[in-house]
Formats: sequence, C-alpha cells, structure tokens
Amino acid sequence: MNIFVFGSSITSCYWNGAATYYRGIYKNLAALGHHVTFAEPDIYGRQQNRDLAQVEYARTLVYQTPDDIDRLLAEAATAGLVIKHSGVGAEDARLEAGVLGCRSERTRVAFWDVDAPATLARVEADRADPFRALIPQYDFVFTYGGGPPVVEHYTALGARNCYPIYNGLDPESHYPVSADPALRCDLLFVGNRLPDREKRVEDFFLAAAELAPEMKFILGGEGWGGKMLPANMRWIGHVGTGRHNVLNCSARMVLNINRESMAMVGFSPPTRVFEAAGAGACVITDYWTGIENFFAPGSEVLVAASASEIVVYLRGIHDREARSIGSRMRWRALKDHTYARRARQVHEILSASAPAQAQESESPRDASVASHGLDVA
Repeated sequence: MNIFVFGSSITSCYWNGAATYYRGIYKNLAALGHHVTFAEPDIYGRQQNRDLAQVEYARTLVYQTPDDIDRLLAEAATAGLVIKHSGVGAEDARLEAGVLGCRSERTRVAFWDVDAPATLARVEADRADPFRALIPQYDFVFTYGGGPPVVEHYTALGARNCYPIYNGLDPESHYPVSADPALRCDLLFVGNRLPDREKRVEDFFLAAAELAPEMKFILGGEGWGGKMLPANMRWIGHVGTGRHNVLNCSARMVLNINRESMAMVGFSPPTRVFEAAGAGACVITDYWTGIENFFAPGSEVLVAASASEIVVYLRGIHDREARSIGSRMRWRALKDHTYARRARQVHEILSASAPAQAQESESPRDASVASHGLDVA
C-alpha cells in the first residue's frame, strides 16, 4: 500500500519526541511491503539539527508552510492511505481538514494522535473546536498510547474506531554498547523542558538529587539552561538519537518521568522507556496505570511514587542487581514490544478493512514533486 504521512519530523529528533516512534513504525511498515512518503515542515530548526541524514525506508519531503500544502495534498490523494499525525507544528488545523478531502473509493484517511490526552482535553473542553466535528469522518483513529480510557473518549466523540499503537523497541537502533567514563552517573534523565513535565521533574529528579548529595545525576534535553539545578546534577543539553545508547549504558540507572497528562491517563509508556530497555539499562519510572501490561514491576522495571523512593533504589540496589533488572527488561522488550510487532498490528488492521480498489498503480518512490520546490530527502 502507498502511505502518505504528515508528521512533525522523521529526520530530526530536535524538539521532537515522536521521532523514535515514527522511525520504528514506518521502518517496519516498509518491511511489510508498504511504500511510505513522510512529509514534514521545515520549522523549529529541525533541519539544521538533523540526526538522520537519510531515511532508507521512506521517501521524505521537507516542505515550506503554507505554500506547499496544496501540492502535497494533491499528491496524497493518489495514495491508498493518508495519515495526519497530531502535533505537526504548523498548519495543523488546515491539514486535519485538508486530508479528509483526499478520501475516495481508493484512498482512506487516518488521524494518528501522538498526544491523545492533550488532544482530547482540548476538544472536550471546547465543543466549537474545529477538529471535534472532523473526528467521525476519519476511517481510522490510531493513538500513540492511552489504552481503554483514550479509546472510550474517542468513541464518545464519534470516532468510527480507535486503535492504540504503543511505543516499542527497534533493536537495530537501541542496544547495549560500552559505557563512556565521562558520562558515568548514578541516575540519568532525558526529557525536554515542557510545562506539564517540569513540576514532575522537580518533584522526582531534582528532589532525588538533593536527597542524595553523594551521588551523580545527569540531565539531558532542551530548555533546561536557565533552571537552577542541584550541585550534583549536570545538564548536557540536547541528546540526539546517536547518543542514546552510550548515555543509557553509562548510567547506573535511568529515570522515566511521564508528562502529567500521560501519567493521569495511563497506558502510555514513552519512547525513552523502550530506548533504555534496548540498551539493557535499569529503569526507574514514575507510576502510571497499566505499566504492568508492559513490564513486571520489581522484576523488569522499578516503580517509584516519590523522590525518596528513587533514592531508596539508588542506595539499596547495587550494580549486579541493577544489570539483572535491565537484562530482564531488555528480554521482555525484545519478546513483546518491538516495533515489528506494532507495525504488524497496524498492517493487520488496514488489511482487514482494505477496499477492493486498494491496488495502486503508482509507487510514491516513482512520483516526484521536486519540480515544485520541495526538498526530497
């Protein structure tokens, strides 16, 4: 199937936490025989901070907004499936309405929400929100996570269906490597500074550093430059995907802190959990409903409800036990939570409802829009 995607960015993880997710899903859909075109806007300095020079499993289009959108929609209408992800970052409302104009007997349209709690909170609070009326028109609604609560809310808003497609592990991208002595620490946390995350980072990570002054802490991610940090905490700035493995393997333990909205909804393991699992890291996570559906608390992952509980783990679990927990988490991720499994789930959903006209005559790899001034990467 030819799949045309509008998303934030598959080429850059700069201010773009969905990059790992996009790469894992579309790499493995391509392995199942789908032909993927991924269109992303040239915004937020992402192209100046690309960490993926070439995307071998997809044709990528870097476009200018708003000038290129009509041409992109015209091409998208020739695909078998058009996907609009949430949070593209530019002209989202226009695209959410515009992709529905691509629907035909041979073209289906999906909305794929990578931040369902935020989307649902917005449209449920405002009955006049333009996207609210569009939800029933999509052939499919996929979500990055959220489990039964998100499915129930989308269904109540008139969605024809709702399928959570969770984050996962790409074992070719995230795997154990040798530690870097310069990055040795007791606890690592990587996450951009966002409004609904900062307070939780303060309560869990910064507070833990203050409670354990004898230990070393490393903070990665954008936006923390002006933040007052404990003396035993070092900020290392943006962490590109090429540094994930060495960072995760250099820390004695790795902390996951869900954004407040994701923690409240539950069933939403973020990408960093699986990235760390792939490296065999010992992960401590804040509690969220549904975690036991992914990893066994106490055996494959450590769960903490406070900074003091984090410090208990840091002081009470020594290196050998931490490595054993990390190894068990990695084994579970390889067994049950790879992106190959996630992509197979999407493939089966699409195949089960494929229209008779699903055979397309043109591969998107043969169609070129370079003559229209788009950057074909």
